Amino acid sequence: MMKYILVTGGVISGIGKGIIASSVGTILKSCGLRVTAIKIDPYINIDAGTFSPYEHGEVFVLDDGGEVDLDLGNYERFLDIRLTRDNNLTTGKIYQSVINKERRGDYLGKTVQVVPHITDAIQEWVVNQAKVPVDGDEIEPQVCVIELGGTVGDIESMPFVEAFRQFQFKVKRENFCNIHVSLIPQPSATGEQKTKPTQNSVRELRGLGLSPDLIMCRCSTALENSVKEKISMFCHVEPQQVICVHDVTSIYRVPLLLENQGVVSYLSRRLNMPIETKSRTMLTKWKEMSDRSDRLLEHCSIALVGKYTKFSDSYASVIKALEHSALAISHRLEVKYIDSTYLEPSTLQEEPVKYHEAWQKLCSADGILVPGGFGVRGTEGKIHAINWARKQRKPFLGVCLGMQLAVCEYARNVLGWSDANSTEFDPESNHPVVIDMPEHNPGQMGGTMRLGKRRTIFKTSNSVLRKLYGDKEYVEERHRHRFEVNPELKSHFEDKGFHFVGQDVEGERMEIIELDDHPYFVGVQYHPEFTSRPIKPSPPYLGLLLAAAGKLQSYLQKGCRLSPRDMYSDQSGSSTPDSEMADLKFTPVTDSA
Repeated sequence: MMKYILVTGGVISGIGKGIIASSVGTILKSCGLRVTAIKIDPYINIDAGTFSPYEHGEVFVLDDGGEVDLDLGNYERFLDIRLTRDNNLTTGKIYQSVINKERRGDYLGKTVQVVPHITDAIQEWVVNQAKVPVDGDEIEPQVCVIELGGTVGDIESMPFVEAFRQFQFKVKRENFCNIHVSLIPQPSATGEQKTKPTQNSVRELRGLGLSPDLIMCRCSTALENSVKEKISMFCHVEPQQVICVHDVTSIYRVPLLLENQGVVSYLSRRLNMPIETKSRTMLTKWKEMSDRSDRLLEHCSIALVGKYTKFSDSYASVIKALEHSALAISHRLEVKYIDSTYLEPSTLQEEPVKYHEAWQKLCSADGILVPGGFGVRGTEGKIHAINWARKQRKPFLGVCLGMQLAVCEYARNVLGWSDANSTEFDPESNHPVVIDMPEHNPGQMGGTMRLGKRRTIFKTSNSVLRKLYGDKEYVEERHRHRFEVNPELKSHFEDKGFHFVGQDVEGERMEIIELDDHPYFVGVQYHPEFTSRPIKPSPPYLGLLLAAAGKLQSYLQKGCRLSPRDMYSDQSGSSTPDSEMADLKFTPVTDSA
């Protein structure tokens, strides 16, 4: 029987349910179980595709083109699985499916209501999606971790809570358990850990028909025993069912934190799961990786030039990809967030202090990254940053819009096309070096971009990025864009040493750019950050970090192998992140990227 673990949250949203759900899945997977994950978002949007990053953070893109919540990125990175769009369930999707059934006449003239029709649809969706293989094989998962977004008591999540109240009886108690994540505030005035918010949250959850099996307490410092006993007494659980999840130096320590408090042994008893007793190599490697990240001495700084820099979750996967690459080369990462509008000359007149601070950050960074984005605001600032990186020979990586703006910058300042631009920003430009794609539907915003996993063919054998990818003939990466480089103008760039080294299967879309005579000037139309893993860094990001640390050429000369002092492990004879962490690799990745 499938085992279902529901993760709910109390007191506040954004408390870390996604990391905790991922960590629970990770420690179960380390025991030899096959694990999948579902994220439920109670908003009415069909998917996350039309959100501003300031709403819920970045929009994560899956292989099948699903635009989903960033927590699915956490699931994929922690569990090393490949999810589909239906692993992200929203109120909009449920209501749309029920209304479509009603229009077809599936309900035989009955009154369609929240109970039972909406709640039944939720349960049916979860049961069906839990069976979908996620490990690159055709084997059904054994455990499904379900995260219910928001906070218990929210009016919009009520149908989902009711659905799971019913669900626990349908699948039987031994196949369903509830983990409730709650906040233990610690007011600075007294320094005392307060349990009342958790008591109230659990009381509300129990009033809705769900009783938590584990209460995971988010707190800034370790939970005191007296506090744990108080929660146990007032929340109707044993003291060992109260788990402390305090702030740690790295999110990759959270699975170890849960493991050390007996979460696996409790779940194995509670859900009657067959747990292997053999040595857990995966968790040993996970601990080694966490310990190593705390011991890093060498330092590397990357300037992230974007327009959503006030909220770090806007670039969650980008930051994780940089961290994976920095860890692989034994460097401590510093990300310098730069609002691209502050780099523009107009800011010099209006807010000179912010202008000079932004340029000081940019000039002092070891490498420059311009990530994806939409809209004209801040684009000129990004072009100024790209121009500086090109002229000063600073390592540069442009992703999606970042690549398109690198093309615009080169056209303006090297080819002499002063008005070169994207038709997204200037439809009347005489030199439209970036144009909208023919299949784009301008009348419909949601789900109309070029989305999901697509193949990119390398056109040259001496490409730096090709070498970083292991000299593969092609790679498959995830895309999310409406505009593309104008293929008709390609020859003008290549004549000057600006090469389109990667193109799509038809040879019509420009996917990868590289510049001659530069330490590392690379742009990619796809989003390589979505497939980066702690144990397998994304090659474009790894290249940026290696170049920023001054190690790219020696890495390439050694056949893309790190020197012994930069090995991924202090205890292994291996010298590449991939081979060193092979024991931690859960399943073979069939994808080239």
